[in-house]
Amino acid sequence: MIDLYSPEFRRNPFPFYAEIRERLPLMKDPQSGAWMILDYDGVKSALTAHQQFSSEMKHAGRGNPEWIIFMDPPRQQRLRGLVSRRRLLRKVAKRGEMELVEEYAAPLPMMVIAEMIGIPAGDWTRFRRWSDTILKLSYTVKADAQADEAITDYASLKGEMHPHLRAVIEERTAVPEDDLMTRLVQAEVDCQRLTESEIIGFIELLIVAGQETTSNLIVNAVLCLSEFPEQRARLKAEPALLGSAIEEVLRYRSPVQWLFRATTCDVEMHGQTIPKGALVIPLVGSANRDPRQFADPELFDVGRSPNAHIGFGHGVHFCLGVELSRLEARVALPDLMEHLGEIEVDAGAAWEPRSALHVHGPARLPIRFRRESEEVTSSIHQL
Repeated sequence: MIDLYSPEFRRNPFPFYAEIRERLPLMKDPQSGAWMILDYDGVKSALTAHQQFSSEMKHAGRGNPEWIIFMDPPRQQRLRGLVSRRRLLRKVAKRGEMELVEEYAAPLPMMVIAEMIGIPAGDWTRFRRWSDTILKLSYTVKADAQADEAITDYASLKGEMHPHLRAVIEERTAVPEDDLMTRLVQAEVDCQRLTESEIIGFIELLIVAGQETTSNLIVNAVLCLSEFPEQRARLKAEPALLGSAIEEVLRYRSPVQWLFRATTCDVEMHGQTIPKGALVIPLVGSANRDPRQFADPELFDVGRSPNAHIGFGHGVHFCLGVELSRLEARVALPDLMEHLGEIEVDAGAAWEPRSALHVHGPARLPIRFRRESEEVTSSIHQL
């Protein structure tokens, strides 16, 4: 029996996906009792049919924070409409090595989202700690000591985080600024201002979602290009492939592997019945390697086309920050190539997964690098 929650599985779940997907595209996990969907069509269906597969965990007898990702239409759509919109490397360029996550991939998107919200970007380490604590709520998918610890830590975090955010809300109410916090304070939904708890719920989610996917996208891109040196060479020779390379990272090493839904009625799928009130986990990481949808799915191909991956989700909860994440990746990857050149990852090292069951990426990734010719890297940086 494979432990779906172990670090070994989470580093490389893809062989399991490939083995199980063909003969058991819908399976019930004995540890959590959740129904897991592994095939592309099944996952896409679960993310599309929001009336059957609700985002509100109350249908599965579970609680959830007041976040937009845990809301169903029409309220989810009304609230969603409110928010649709290098110097880090200079410090390490001469060292020849760095810890990619903590020194670049984590602070870059965290600084961006903090500035957009209107909270000091210089406090990014605090926001990262908040984000890490919130992400651990994914462990509550199964009842054990880890789940209890995650709930306790989150309750403690709210005692620190909420007063801080309330103070910012009061500041923007008194003196508006050109930032997202001010937009939320001034916004109206159905002719009513958002409540303080709704604004705080928005910001909690944005602190996590606004940086976690991008951070893992950057690091996973480095892992992919290290694993497939011929594709790295192809990207350097054809810098116009940067966009499709990013999409392929989102497919091949999807930053978000699992999503969570709850059935509002009995649902027939793959010859089985998922009962009403069940916790359902559509496995995005498995769907994105389904051979019925993708030719040679285990091959990382920077020029893959078409590439109908669902790495950013699908349906009403399609990732709100998709364009920001893509933009940051288009800046970050050429930046890494220009300033660091040839990046080397210790292929034999077993990296530690992020402390969140539903995301895929290393908690830390030491890299070494050496500069290359300016002709190659500058051409990529121009994209």
